[in-house]
Amino acid sequence: MEKLITFAVPCYNSAAYMEHCVDTLLQGGDDIEIILVDDGSTKDDTPAICDRYAEQYPDIVRAIHQENGGHGEGVNQGIRNARGIYYKVVDSDDWVDTDALRQVLDKLRQFTRDGKPIDLMIANYVYEHVEDNTQRPVNYRNVFPVGRVFNWRHIGRFRPSQYLLMHSVIYRTQILRDGGLELPKHTFYVDNIFVYQPLPHVRNIYYMDVDLYRYFIGRADQSVNESVMIGRVDQQLRVTYHMIDCWNLRFVSKQNKKLGRYMFNYLAMMMAISSIFLTMDGSPEALGKKTQLWEYLRTVDKGLYHRMKYFAVPAATNLPNAPGRRMSIGLYRIARKIYKFN
Repeated sequence: MEKLITFAVPCYNSAAYMEHCVDTLLQGGDDIEIILVDDGSTKDDTPAICDRYAEQYPDIVRAIHQENGGHGEGVNQGIRNARGIYYKVVDSDDWVDTDALRQVLDKLRQFTRDGKPIDLMIANYVYEHVEDNTQRPVNYRNVFPVGRVFNWRHIGRFRPSQYLLMHSVIYRTQILRDGGLELPKHTFYVDNIFVYQPLPHVRNIYYMDVDLYRYFIGRADQSVNESVMIGRVDQQLRVTYHMIDCWNLRFVSKQNKKLGRYMFNYLAMMMAISSIFLTMDGSPEALGKKTQLWEYLRTVDKGLYHRMKYFAVPAATNLPNAPGRRMSIGLYRIARKIYKFN
């Protein structure tokens, strides 16, 4: 039976917090689907919790158990099995605001009743910082029209803190399937691919100015923790290489200048993140990988390489020599303090 929306919840040893996530999603009602993907959990009761929800809510929840494949394979599994017209990923340590959820679902139902499904819905998200018990909402009021369907020609300029993240997007499921989205296994940070790769396939968009997604941040073992990111920098590189390869940005810009500009800025951010964490590692091997990354971009598109090399954010994270590297790290720490992005 077709559902309005599929919420995919990748779960890996998530027993301590996943129930709060699932309980908020259940407030969406009977025409939603929740796919709990147990990614080979072995250290706690995650598999049993998934099965319990599936037994308790058989018309809403499905549990899928797979060998460990990483977050991306959990998302892939959800796409393969989704019965929803729309698709959203909710990480098991995050949750949704139930009032905002009802508003979003009501609007998606309206599009379905009218026979005019949209390709992408965007809503706000909120950083929930555990270390100091603060919140920081991220909205797109200056970027997107509110209350009407639009396309890429109608978007404004994104501020540095306003990139679209997995938390803010709801794709039409068929867009993901038709675009052949397949996230790499055993790789963190694939949420960037999930957001970035489908964008040129999107023809119509709707923005709801509600704070839907609550992004829990600050746990010591979280993938965006700074020390964890340095240790997993090879996975960050894998994602960045994938994003370089998946679209010719010259082609995208010819089709739509504003979308091309946004995707350029997004890729520039990924180049900056990869560069700064390789710089923080500081080993000869890591610095060599940074050089290889930039040289690879040059081989793909020399013009794009030169444009990005002198673009403010990646340039600041790729300063030469030891004093320049120290300055790059200092600038990153200032930005982290201002924007509190990890």
